[in-house]
Amino acid sequence: MTEHLPETISRLYTDPGDYVDSDHPAVEAFARAAVAADASARDKASRLYTAVRDGIRYNPYVSMRSPESYRASSVLAAGNGYCVGKAALYAAACRVHGIPARVGFADVRNHLTTEKLRQSMGSDLFTWHGFTEVFVDGAWRKATPTFNDTLCAKLGVAPLDFDGHSDALLHPFDGEGRAYMQYVNDHGTYHDVPAKFLMREMAREYANMQGEDMSGRDMEREAAEQ
Repeated sequence: MTEHLPETISRLYTDPGDYVDSDHPAVEAFARAAVAADASARDKASRLYTAVRDGIRYNPYVSMRSPESYRASSVLAAGNGYCVGKAALYAAACRVHGIPARVGFADVRNHLTTEKLRQSMGSDLFTWHGFTEVFVDGAWRKATPTFNDTLCAKLGVAPLDFDGHSDALLHPFDGEGRAYMQYVNDHGTYHDVPAKFLMREMAREYANMQGEDMSGRDMEREAAEQ
Protein backbone atom coordinates (compact mmCIF):
# COMPACT_ATOMS: atom_id res chain seq x y z
CA MET A 1 0.00 0.00 0.00
CA THR A 2 1.35 3.44 -0.94
CA GLU A 3 -0.12 6.83 -0.18
CA HIS A 4 0.30 8.05 -3.76
CA LEU A 5 0.54 6.46 -7.18
CA PRO A 6 3.54 7.30 -9.38
CA GLU A 7 2.65 10.26 -11.57
CA THR A 8 2.63 8.32 -14.84
CA ILE A 9 0.41 5.59 -13.38
CA SER A 10 -1.93 8.19 -11.92
CA ARG A 11 -2.25 9.83 -15.33
CA LEU A 12 -2.88 6.46 -16.96
CA TYR A 13 -5.91 5.88 -14.75
CA THR A 14 -7.26 9.43 -14.80
CA ASP A 15 -6.95 10.07 -18.56
CA PRO A 16 -9.98 9.21 -20.71
CA GLY A 17 -10.18 6.04 -22.78
CA ASP A 18 -12.19 5.13 -25.84
CA TYR A 19 -14.75 3.29 -23.69
CA VAL A 20 -14.05 4.81 -20.29
CA ASP A 21 -14.71 8.13 -22.02
CA SER A 22 -14.50 10.49 -19.08
CA ASP A 23 -14.03 13.43 -21.45
CA HIS A 24 -17.54 13.03 -22.90
CA PRO A 25 -19.66 16.10 -21.97
CA ALA A 26 -22.60 14.00 -20.74
CA VAL A 27 -20.35 11.86 -18.54
CA GLU A 28 -18.71 14.98 -17.11
CA ALA A 29 -22.11 16.53 -16.37
CA PHE A 30 -23.36 13.32 -14.75
CA ALA A 31 -20.28 13.02 -12.54
CA ARG A 32 -20.31 16.65 -11.44
CA ALA A 33 -24.03 16.60 -10.67
CA ALA A 34 -23.69 13.48 -8.50
CA VAL A 35 -21.31 14.89 -5.88
CA ALA A 36 -19.98 18.22 -4.65
CA ALA A 37 -16.60 19.26 -6.00
CA ASP A 38 -15.22 19.85 -2.48
CA ALA A 39 -16.17 16.42 -1.14
CA SER A 40 -13.42 14.03 -0.09
CA ALA A 41 -12.18 11.42 -2.54
CA ARG A 42 -13.76 8.69 -0.40
CA ASP A 43 -17.14 10.45 -0.38
CA LYS A 44 -16.94 11.08 -4.11
CA ALA A 45 -16.15 7.43 -4.82
CA SER A 46 -19.09 6.32 -2.67
CA ARG A 47 -21.65 8.76 -4.06
CA LEU A 48 -20.62 8.18 -7.68
CA TYR A 49 -20.93 4.44 -7.10
CA THR A 50 -24.51 4.81 -5.90
CA ALA A 51 -25.36 7.15 -8.76
CA VAL A 52 -24.24 4.52 -11.28
CA ARG A 53 -25.61 1.53 -9.38
CA ASP A 54 -29.15 2.88 -9.06
CA GLY A 55 -29.27 5.48 -11.83
CA ILE A 56 -28.45 2.94 -14.54
CA ARG A 57 -30.64 -0.17 -14.58
CA TYR A 58 -28.90 -3.51 -14.96
CA ASN A 59 -29.73 -5.06 -18.32
CA PRO A 60 -28.03 -8.34 -19.30
CA TYR A 61 -29.94 -8.34 -22.60
CA VAL A 62 -27.96 -5.57 -24.28
CA SER A 63 -26.28 -6.52 -27.55
CA MET A 64 -22.86 -7.96 -26.76
CA ARG A 65 -22.02 -7.47 -30.44
CA SER A 66 -22.28 -3.69 -30.23
CA PRO A 67 -19.28 -1.69 -29.02
CA GLU A 68 -21.68 0.86 -27.54
CA SER A 69 -22.71 -1.67 -24.90
CA TYR A 70 -19.23 -1.23 -23.45
CA ARG A 71 -18.91 2.58 -23.73
CA ALA A 72 -19.59 4.71 -20.65
CA SER A 73 -21.29 7.59 -22.48
CA SER A 74 -23.55 5.24 -24.45
CA VAL A 75 -24.59 3.37 -21.29
CA LEU A 76 -25.39 6.70 -19.65
CA ALA A 77 -27.47 7.78 -22.64
CA ALA A 78 -29.38 4.48 -22.67
CA GLY A 79 -30.05 4.56 -18.93
CA ASN A 80 -29.28 0.85 -18.70
CA GLY A 81 -26.38 -1.50 -19.25
CA TYR A 82 -24.78 -4.73 -18.19
CA CYS A 83 -21.92 -5.13 -15.75
CA VAL A 84 -19.06 -4.06 -18.04
CA GLY A 85 -20.80 -0.93 -19.31
CA LYS A 86 -21.77 0.10 -15.79
CA ALA A 87 -18.22 -0.52 -14.55
CA ALA A 88 -16.90 1.65 -17.39
CA LEU A 89 -19.30 4.46 -16.49
CA TYR A 90 -18.34 4.34 -12.83
CA ALA A 91 -14.64 4.42 -13.72
CA ALA A 92 -15.26 7.35 -16.09
CA ALA A 93 -17.22 9.30 -13.46
CA CYS A 94 -14.40 8.84 -10.95
CA ARG A 95 -11.82 10.02 -13.48
CA VAL A 96 -13.83 13.20 -14.02
CA HIS A 97 -13.13 14.00 -10.36
CA GLY A 98 -9.46 13.08 -10.64
CA ILE A 99 -9.83 9.74 -8.85
CA PRO A 100 -7.70 7.05 -10.53
CA ALA A 101 -10.01 4.27 -11.72
CA ARG A 102 -9.73 1.17 -13.86
CA VAL A 103 -11.95 -1.69 -15.00
CA GLY A 104 -11.43 -5.23 -13.76
CA PHE A 105 -12.77 -8.58 -14.90
CA ALA A 106 -13.50 -11.94 -13.33
CA ASP A 107 -15.55 -15.04 -14.03
CA VAL A 108 -18.48 -15.18 -11.60
CA ARG A 109 -20.81 -18.03 -10.81
CA ASN A 110 -24.25 -16.56 -10.24
CA HIS A 111 -26.61 -18.83 -8.33
CA LEU A 112 -29.58 -16.45 -8.27
CA THR A 113 -29.99 -15.30 -11.84
CA THR A 114 -33.46 -15.59 -13.32
CA GLU A 115 -34.40 -18.91 -14.88
CA LYS A 116 -35.08 -17.25 -18.24
CA LEU A 117 -31.63 -15.66 -18.30
CA ARG A 118 -29.99 -18.94 -17.28
CA GLN A 119 -31.76 -20.73 -20.12
CA SER A 120 -30.65 -18.12 -22.64
CA MET A 121 -27.06 -18.21 -21.41
CA GLY A 122 -26.96 -21.97 -21.07
CA SER A 123 -24.95 -21.52 -17.88
CA ASP A 124 -24.86 -19.77 -14.51
CA LEU A 125 -21.23 -18.74 -15.12
CA PHE A 126 -20.84 -15.10 -16.11
CA THR A 127 -17.50 -14.89 -17.88
CA TRP A 128 -15.58 -11.60 -17.93
CA HIS A 129 -17.89 -9.99 -15.38
CA GLY A 130 -16.91 -6.33 -15.08
CA PHE A 131 -16.19 -4.37 -11.91
CA THR A 132 -14.25 -1.21 -11.06
CA GLU A 133 -11.18 -0.44 -8.98
CA VAL A 134 -10.68 3.08 -7.60
CA PHE A 135 -7.56 4.41 -5.88
CA VAL A 136 -8.68 5.98 -2.60
CA ASP A 137 -6.89 6.40 0.74
CA GLY A 138 -3.64 5.03 -0.65
CA ALA A 139 -4.93 1.75 -2.07
CA TRP A 140 -7.00 0.25 -4.86
CA ARG A 141 -10.57 -0.48 -3.73
CA LYS A 142 -12.87 -2.88 -5.62
CA ALA A 143 -16.48 -1.91 -6.26
CA THR A 144 -19.25 -3.54 -8.28
CA PRO A 145 -22.08 -1.15 -9.27
CA THR A 146 -23.90 -3.84 -11.24
CA PHE A 147 -27.30 -4.51 -9.65
CA ASN A 148 -29.57 -1.50 -9.08
CA ASP A 149 -31.62 -1.29 -5.89
CA THR A 150 -35.00 -2.12 -7.43
CA LEU A 151 -33.65 -5.27 -9.07
CA CYS A 152 -32.01 -6.33 -5.81
CA ALA A 153 -35.36 -6.03 -4.05
CA LYS A 154 -36.96 -8.38 -6.56
CA LEU A 155 -34.08 -10.85 -6.24
CA GLY A 156 -34.37 -10.86 -2.45
CA VAL A 157 -30.95 -9.39 -1.70
CA ALA A 158 -29.90 -6.04 -0.24
CA PRO A 159 -28.17 -3.68 -2.68
CA LEU A 160 -24.40 -3.73 -2.42
CA ASP A 161 -23.11 -0.53 -0.78
CA PHE A 162 -19.65 1.00 -1.21
CA ASP A 163 -18.29 3.40 1.40
CA GLY A 164 -15.34 4.43 -0.76
CA HIS A 165 -12.92 2.43 1.37
CA SER A 166 -13.88 -1.22 1.99
CA ASP A 167 -14.10 -3.49 -1.07
CA ALA A 168 -17.65 -3.98 -2.35
CA LEU A 169 -17.77 -7.12 -4.46
CA LEU A 170 -20.96 -9.06 -5.09
CA HIS A 171 -22.58 -10.78 -2.10
CA PRO A 172 -21.58 -14.41 -1.51
CA PHE A 173 -25.04 -15.02 0.01
CA ASP A 174 -28.51 -13.58 -0.38
CA GLY A 175 -30.78 -12.36 2.42
CA GLU A 176 -31.83 -15.92 3.25
CA GLY A 177 -28.30 -17.31 3.40
CA ARG A 178 -28.39 -19.00 -0.01
CA ALA A 179 -25.32 -18.99 -2.24
CA TYR A 180 -25.45 -15.90 -4.44
CA MET A 181 -22.22 -14.97 -6.19
CA GLN A 182 -18.87 -16.75 -6.34
CA TYR A 183 -15.77 -15.30 -8.00
CA VAL A 184 -14.09 -18.10 -9.94
CA ASN A 185 -11.28 -16.58 -12.05
CA ASP A 186 -9.62 -13.16 -11.89
CA HIS A 187 -8.70 -11.67 -15.30
CA GLY A 188 -6.93 -8.57 -14.02
CA THR A 189 -7.48 -4.83 -14.50
CA TYR A 190 -7.27 -2.52 -17.51
CA HIS A 191 -7.06 1.17 -18.34
CA ASP A 192 -9.89 0.78 -20.84
CA VAL A 193 -12.48 -1.83 -21.76
CA PRO A 194 -11.04 -4.41 -24.23
CA ALA A 195 -14.31 -4.26 -26.17
CA LYS A 196 -13.25 -6.03 -29.36
CA PHE A 197 -11.92 -8.95 -27.35
CA LEU A 198 -15.06 -9.08 -25.19
CA MET A 199 -17.34 -9.06 -28.23
CA ARG A 200 -15.54 -12.15 -29.51
CA GLU A 201 -15.56 -13.82 -26.09
CA MET A 202 -19.27 -13.21 -25.54
CA ALA A 203 -20.08 -14.64 -28.97
CA ARG A 204 -18.00 -17.71 -28.17
CA GLU A 205 -19.20 -18.24 -24.59
CA TYR A 206 -22.88 -17.46 -25.13
CA ALA A 207 -23.58 -18.63 -28.64
CA ASN A 208 -27.18 -19.41 -27.67
CA MET A 209 -27.90 -15.76 -26.98
CA GLN A 210 -26.51 -14.53 -30.29
CA GLY A 211 -29.47 -15.85 -32.27
CA GLU A 212 -32.19 -14.89 -29.78
CA ASP A 213 -34.39 -11.82 -30.05
CA MET A 214 -33.62 -9.99 -26.80
CA SER A 215 -35.82 -6.97 -27.50
CA GLY A 216 -38.41 -6.49 -24.80
CA ARG A 217 -36.61 -8.75 -22.30
CA ASP A 218 -36.46 -7.25 -18.81
CA MET A 219 -34.64 -8.92 -15.91
CA GLU A 220 -36.61 -7.05 -13.23
CA ARG A 221 -39.88 -8.27 -14.69
CA GLU A 222 -38.51 -11.80 -14.91
CA ALA A 223 -37.34 -11.65 -11.30
CA ALA A 224 -40.75 -10.45 -10.15
CA GLU A 225 -42.53 -13.23 -12.07
CA GLN A 226 -40.43 -16.19 -10.93
